[in-house]
Amino acid sequence: MTTTGVRAHARIVARPDGRGGTALPVLDGEGPLALRRTRAVDGEAKVMVVGAMSGPLGGDRLALSASVAAGARLHVGSAAATIALPGQTKDEARYDVRLDVADDAELHWLPEQLISAHGSDLHVTTRAELAAGARLVLREEQVLGRAGEEPGRLTGRLTVRVAGRTVLDQELACGPGAPDGWDGPAVLAGHRAVGQLVVVRPEFATHPAEPRMLDECAALIPLAGPAALVSAVAPDALRLRRLLDESLARLSSRT
Repeated sequence: MTTTGVRAHARIVARPDGRGGTALPVLDGEGPLALRRTRAVDGEAKVMVVGAMSGPLGGDRLALSASVAAGARLHVGSAAATIALPGQTKDEARYDVRLDVADDAELHWLPEQLISAHGSDLHVTTRAELAAGARLVLREEQVLGRAGEEPGRLTGRLTVRVAGRTVLDQELACGPGAPDGWDGPAVLAGHRAVGQLVVVRPEFATHPAEPRMLDECAALIPLAGPAALVSAVAPDALRLRRLLDESLARLSSRT
């Protein structure tokens, strides 16, 4: 920790264990990013991110990377929601996530919600690099403010690349200081929870998902290449999670 915030980088590496399961030769957490392995199921390794400290706070610089080798299967979740809080400085906090998934590897990246508390300023980037035969389920959920409070400033960028080709690159800024219109009818329309679900499967290259409205506040959008995006807004975190879970179940039923 420095006078301007915490610096921490956590790393996960998953590889086949040679017995039909997945080993974790690297499971290295530090600072507020503690990593815990949980019980494996059907050859899939499971890791929970456990917040060991409050935050991220203003001035913090956090990074989390996960690499999944060919033949490995990894599921990453978090023990609780992440709450962005104001710090002792007015500096922006950053949280950078990097995901690498090889051919014939699978990653489920399903953290709990990110809550933007009043007075906070957080910039989150998530970048996923996938080989042509990789599989990915990635969920992001942002909640603007705790109960009864105005949100802080939250900027999130999500980039997904498959075989070196960008299939998704989007950025959303909300809260004080964000571009005008972030809460207008074309963006959040007064809702306080927003989420994305990205599903990448090789079979989508030949049988893409069909675009459709899943709810008046959720849409399924096929992406270039073997990928699909569900984008949703909701009045609260519970409704948002329900929308994304129902969307994932619908996409899974196509296989």
